[in-house]
Amino acid sequence: MTEARISIWFFIGLILLIYGVLISGMGVYHYFYPPARDTVLGHLHAAIWWGALLVVVGAFYSYRFFPHRTD
Repeated sequence: MTEARISIWFFIGLILLIYGVLISGMGVYHYFYPPARDTVLGHLHAAIWWGALLVVVGAFYSYRFFPHRTD
């Protein structure tokens, strides 16, 4: 009987995916309800772009290293 191993990269992908959803959600919220004090580069909406990048990378890692069942 062999034990199934789950790659650490699968969990890293899940973490990146979750962080990406949270960061991009915050960026979308700040897009519609801007903070009282704006930052110098606030018009670039970096949270939306950074969150989207994390979602893409996290989804790739989660899909690529998903533990497959070999029964």
